[in-house]
Amino acid sequence: MASAPTQPPLLPVTNPTAAGSAPASGGGGGLDAPTATPAFRLFMSRISESARRSLSDRRPWAEMVDRSAFSRPDSLSDATSRLRRNLTYFRVNYTAVVAFALAASLLAHPFSLLILLGVLAAWCFLYIFRASDQPVALFGRTFSDRETLLGLVVASIVAFFFTPVASLIISGMLVGGAIVAAHGAFRMPEDLFLDDADAASGNSAAQGLLSFLGAPGSRV
Repeated sequence: MASAPTQPPLLPVTNPTAAGSAPASGGGGGLDAPTATPAFRLFMSRISESARRSLSDRRPWAEMVDRSAFSRPDSLSDATSRLRRNLTYFRVNYTAVVAFALAASLLAHPFSLLILLGVLAAWCFLYIFRASDQPVALFGRTFSDRETLLGLVVASIVAFFFTPVASLIISGMLVGGAIVAAHGAFRMPEDLFLDDADAASGNSAAQGLLSFLGAPGSRV
């Protein structure tokens, strides 16, 4: 007696519509990343490019700290004239000095540095690089752009003026400014030559340093 033919095993069938819609239901966090990440990467690349372009115009540090070129100014007007010429010639070097003093002031206080980084990260990911059609949703509540901006402003005020962050930034910039002023007043500029091309490159470097603010996708 012949046995009944065996049926082939059934293979599982995947619904492409359901599989494709599953990642989309993960919440608002999964939708923000594809939109914000390219703009943030472009923003960071522009910062890096602007900083690299500006640092290419810096003067040699050996020329800046040449001992033979230092002398006491004869008068206040002489010191002011020296400072004005040195600011034009060593503009990029002086910017680096102030930035180093500011960084040293913040690095000496890691807690304040973390607060500052947290505020900057909140501004970047909750407002500047957030897609306009993706509202902020926290604790089961959706916040509008105006509410998000108001919350960030209040958080920034609290972080800067109720913590040592503001005093550290001001003190760091004051120390850097004092170093620049002392160097500019005592450094004799007679051996420094700044032609029109250098002046034009200085203006373009200053503009290039802030060119990242116009990055596409940002709200600045």
